[in-house]
Amino acid sequence: MEEAIKEEAIMEEVYKGTKEEFIEEADKETREECREEREMEIKKVASENKPGKESTKNSIDYGISGIPLCILLLLCFAFFLFPEHSNQILSSVRGFLGREFSVYYLGIGLFIFLLSFYIAFSPLGNIVLGEPDEKPKYSFFTWGSMMFTAGLAADILFYSLGEWILYANDPYVQSLGKLSDWSSIYTLFHWGPIPWGFYLVLAAAFGFMLHVRKRSRQKYSEACRAILGKHTDGLAGRGIDLLAVFALLAGTATTFSVATPLMSEIIKKLIPNGLSTRELTLIILIATCVVYTFAVLKGMDGVSFLAKLCTWLFYALLLYIFFGSGVGSFIVKNGMNALGKMVEHFFSMATYTDPLGENHFPENWTIFYWAYWMVWCVAAPFFIGSISRGRTIRQTIMGGYIFGIGSTYVSFIVLGNFTLSLEVFHKLPVLQLYQENGSLYLTVVKMLETLPLPGLVFILLLLTMIAFYATSFDSIALVAAQYSYKSLPEGQEPSRKVQGFWAILLILLPLALVFSESSMVNLQSVSIIAAFPIGLVILLISLSFLKDAKAYLLELEERSKGEKREIDKGVRKE
Repeated sequence: MEEAIKEEAIMEEVYKGTKEEFIEEADKETREECREEREMEIKKVASENKPGKESTKNSIDYGISGIPLCILLLLCFAFFLFPEHSNQILSSVRGFLGREFSVYYLGIGLFIFLLSFYIAFSPLGNIVLGEPDEKPKYSFFTWGSMMFTAGLAADILFYSLGEWILYANDPYVQSLGKLSDWSSIYTLFHWGPIPWGFYLVLAAAFGFMLHVRKRSRQKYSEACRAILGKHTDGLAGRGIDLLAVFALLAGTATTFSVATPLMSEIIKKLIPNGLSTRELTLIILIATCVVYTFAVLKGMDGVSFLAKLCTWLFYALLLYIFFGSGVGSFIVKNGMNALGKMVEHFFSMATYTDPLGENHFPENWTIFYWAYWMVWCVAAPFFIGSISRGRTIRQTIMGGYIFGIGSTYVSFIVLGNFTLSLEVFHKLPVLQLYQENGSLYLTVVKMLETLPLPGLVFILLLLTMIAFYATSFDSIALVAAQYSYKSLPEGQEPSRKVQGFWAILLILLPLALVFSESSMVNLQSVSIIAAFPIGLVILLISLSFLKDAKAYLLELEERSKGEKREIDKGVRKE
């Protein structure tokens, strides 16, 4: 009896060992087959679709490229010929949307932020954007640099230095408490978790669409296919794609037009000349266009190099100001204090609607910022999703929060608290200067002149802003060029002509806004108006992604069960 039991135990061990060897061998064969198929697919794509050539299958979608171009030209002529009337229309539409649809903008922001954590820490977070055993293509620093610089342009430097001044003069912020507290808190809130939540949820959705489902239509509408179905290829999908392109153009116009006047003022300080601020701004816009066009024509190598260069310049500037200002202790302490209070009051700030219309603070600020980030959600998340291949969805979202918010907050804490210290410690009457000259750009220049070697600071800031603009818009031009194709296989870059076309197109509306001498309020209006329909599309993409990703997990589960059954059959046969 004992011998029979021993023999049975030995047979069971042999069976287990055989089964494990079979499973290991099967997994190895499956991985080899996947790699071989992938290599063959890449070679096929490379041979059929060489850069600079268009195949019949991957032909240009002239509707997506042509219709926005025609409307953009009409808008440019309107801003050139009727600047005052155009600005009045923008202001009235922006006021209506801000008053009547405040809950809509604020609700979408809070929902997407909460959804990002659900996605990251649910089973969906384990999905790899690519093959199940694939490793990330880029290191964390390179990936984070490209993500950070694609998601934020030179306006982060401008707002980091001077945004607290705008809040300090706001009656609502003044009613909340001390200047040093609340003016810093709102800068962190408006550039923090909710804005980056927009980026990262959509980055996960687009990365899943590109690298897991391997869709060749790299467009907004394709991310809605799980819900829209066949309508994705009809009028509904067409309308979504056109809205996305208009939002893309509005976002670039707002960003370019807001911060370039600061660059003009810096150049006037470094090189005194007879040119006006507007003339210098036009020269800067064109020069920046040349830089990012050159980078985008170099492909991903050019984009990644410029992103890393921009990141190093950015941190060099922060380190110089942190140590050179002599107020490092105040910067750290006030930054930590503002961060704590922001966390404490986060949900009350995220849901404040000014129901009685007493101060219009949400309309003027929070709604503008959520709209500003929404219109940037056309290009930045697409780019982040495309460079996140090999990372899990959880790594993409949480890594994005760590690198994106971390770098953003370092900028606002260092630069913002340095300029705030000038007012708090009475080194420079910052608020009085702003009231006297009425220009935030001139005020920022005056504040920077208090640093040691201000000329060096101006040069470093100017180079960093140019690098930020170039890295933001080379990624946008690349995504917009991909958007112009009816079908573009994963891994293939658009032709140089299409990339060059978008690089030039993106600069036209900013030039028109500069010529029309639009105020900052009217520049904000462009984003708020464009974001209204895009908000609905963002919700549609998010819900479609949830549906598709859950279906994918069920597919993996069924596939795993099928493989186990096949393995069991093979073991029994042996």
